Amino acid sequence: MADDRVSRRRFLQSAAATVAAFSVVPRHVLGGPGQEAPSSVITRGSIGTGGAGMGHVLENKEGRPPVQLAVCDVDKNHLARALAKAGSGCKGCGDFRRVLDRKNIDVIHVATPPHWHALITIAACRAGKDVYCEKPMTRFIREGRAVADTARRYSRIVMHNTYGRGGVWRKVRRLVTSGLLGSPLHVYLGPATGYGFKVRSWSGRRHLVPQVVPPELDYRMWLGPAPVKPYHPHRVHGSFRGYWDYDGGGLTDMGQHWIDPVQYFLGKDGAGPVHVETDAPWPAHPEACGMWGRIKLTYADSTSITLESGEWGRPREGRTPFIEGPKGAVFRDPKRRNLTTEPADLFDRLAACTEPPEMIGFAEAVKTRCRTPGHKPNAAEAHRSVTLLHLANISIRMGRPIRWDPEAERILGDEEANRLVDVPMRAPWRL
Repeated sequence: MADDRVSRRRFLQSAAATVAAFSVVPRHVLGGPGQEAPSSVITRGSIGTGGAGMGHVLENKEGRPPVQLAVCDVDKNHLARALAKAGSGCKGCGDFRRVLDRKNIDVIHVATPPHWHALITIAACRAGKDVYCEKPMTRFIREGRAVADTARRYSRIVMHNTYGRGGVWRKVRRLVTSGLLGSPLHVYLGPATGYGFKVRSWSGRRHLVPQVVPPELDYRMWLGPAPVKPYHPHRVHGSFRGYWDYDGGGLTDMGQHWIDPVQYFLGKDGAGPVHVETDAPWPAHPEACGMWGRIKLTYADSTSITLESGEWGRPREGRTPFIEGPKGAVFRDPKRRNLTTEPADLFDRLAACTEPPEMIGFAEAVKTRCRTPGHKPNAAEAHRSVTLLHLANISIRMGRPIRWDPEAERILGDEEANRLVDVPMRAPWRL
């Protein structure tokens, strides 16, 4: 009986402790109706908290589990603003590797300048994190292949923040696959169809006078894998887009928004052009991105995409089809952005055609481990679409057309141009 009394006593003590514990634990910790348990919360670390980066920082809500657990920036002023926005439960640092060390972080949002995108995404995948990365995906072509291969090898969800592939683009994809337009198809992206590239806005300045690095900025870490150049404020914080060392001008800044859904609805996610020609001032500046007028990318099946900036060279005249085939055309109003067709009933005739697969968002992909199809491009898709823009910039910089092998991912017969496909990184950084 003594042993029995001790057992009952211990049981009652244990039960009392359990009740006490439940009485002070917040309801959200337990989950249940109207409450999300911590195990289902996707926790986040944000790397890069400048202009675009602040949009990737969430506000932790009082009385709920913190979601934004870490922010990282090499500019202390940016970091302070991000910490103030995130609130309680978030910690800050200046080295992205400290964020990746955190075992309690599920996903990483990358909003640094593009010359850091690949390295951070690859490191995050290796650390077991899923990644949501800003556009453009990469600074040069081989980086994209390395990211896509790493995401696949480590079975990570990686998506890139373009304007997306859903909505009307699924309808256009359905039209293309129906054959109602015929083939080959020709796509036009420019002011005549409602697309701009901010070419002048994101052209770099020349003859920058070196200035003193501000005390809040870790400039060497900001440069990272890029060559060491004297500090000037126009190289960093937004206007970095105008310099080859960090980005590719307005073409890559806006271009992946526009060209990624085109790759999708043309069914070219696993392909690439075989010929690229450009019309731009020559010679191109060795450091500063500059103006261009026209780019034409042609695939092996004679499908083509033409980009026009409307900011240099002779502007296009007359009504311009957005998509044109031998059997019909799609027009996009540059102001209202609505689509019409010739013949006028092309969209009506899609009723009997198969719908493209439904798309999911990043959060759903993370929770379900489903990788395709996504509203935003995955690593392999984004690599293919940004490659078109990098190839165009290489042609602009070389001042000549280039021939591309999309299988080998190599420029044919032009070793000088091939050096811009795989750009050396500053030690100790490497793919």
